Amino acid sequence: MNPDDLLYAETHEWVHVDETPDGKLATVGITAFATELLTDLVHIDLPAVGTAVEAGQPFGEVESVKSVSDLNSPVDGEVVDVNDAVTEQLDTVSNDPFGKGWLIKVKLAGEAALPNLMDRAAYETQCREQEE
Repeated sequence: MNPDDLLYAETHEWVHVDETPDGKLATVGITAFATELLTDLVHIDLPAVGTAVEAGQPFGEVESVKSVSDLNSPVDGEVVDVNDAVTEQLDTVSNDPFGKGWLIKVKLAGEAALPNLMDRAAYETQCREQEE
């Protein structure tokens, strides 16, 4: 995924929305900024396929040597795919957060949450402010 084509949540998740024959499908992951803050990941807990997710609410957890953090959904919908490979190879999330390190795919239940997300420029501004 090209980071310029993504939308970002304040909580450092990214989302890419694709049009499919069955409706809109959102791929969700965490940003490179988030993986740098977390440092060494030791565990990730992802939901099962079929789980309903709600924008702004946790869908899983990521644990690093520093802390445990919620993974918050940037969209509303149903989980239709889970990247189980990242639970076995946590480095994938850190090394390729916008590619092979995606976490879940969600069939959107509407687009109400999308206007609340940021483009890359706004997200990078937020990150710079957090670093100060």
